[in-house]
Amino acid sequence: MSTSDEEDRREYYRIDDRIALEITILPASETAGEDMLQDASPLFDLLGEMHLAEFETQHLLRQLGEADRAVEAVLKAQNKRIDLLGQVVAQTLVERIGEARPVVLSEGGLAFFQQQPMEENTRLALRIALMPQALGLSLKASVTNCIAVGNDQFEIGTQFVDISDAQRQLLARYILHKQQVQRRQARERQDATTD
Repeated sequence: MSTSDEEDRREYYRIDDRIALEITILPASETAGEDMLQDASPLFDLLGEMHLAEFETQHLLRQLGEADRAVEAVLKAQNKRIDLLGQVVAQTLVERIGEARPVVLSEGGLAFFQQQPMEENTRLALRIALMPQALGLSLKASVTNCIAVGNDQFEIGTQFVDISDAQRQLLARYILHKQQVQRRQARERQDATTD
C-alpha cells in the first residue's frame, strides 16, 4: 500500500498486517460521533481496558520481580490466564466485526482497501481487533487520502485523531512485536534455504 505523507512515514514505523476492522463514518456533529463510540460493544471496550490496565501495571510487575521472584511468577501466571480469557473474548468479537483484512498499520494511522471511495477529512470511528494478542481498540480517525487502485478498489489512508498516549503505546508495542516476529520468520526462511 502506498502512503501520501512522507513526514508521517518517517515518524512512525509501518507494518503490513491482517486485522479485524469495523469502520463507521461519523456524522459532522462531534457529539453524535461521541455517542456512536460509546454505543460500541461493552465486551470490545472491556478488552481494550484490560490491555490498558496491563500496560499501566507492567513497571510494577518488574519492580515486584526484583523484590520477590515467587510473587512475580504468580502474577505472571495470572496475567497469562487473563490473556487467554481475552483471546476468547476477542475471537467472539472478531466474528461480529468480520474477517481479518489486509492493512498497513502505524502508531499514527491505518491504510486499508475498500470498494467505496471516501472524501478527505471524513471522520471515522474504527474498532480494531489485533490478533493474536486480543488487543481491541476503539479509535477515531480522519481520512487523509483516497486513491483508486483499479477494479473498483480504493486505498484509504487515515490518521488517528484524539488517540491517548496509552493507546499509542499499545499500538507501538504491538507493531514492535509484529516486526520482531516478521524478522525472525525471514531469518528462519533464509537459514532454511542456505542449508
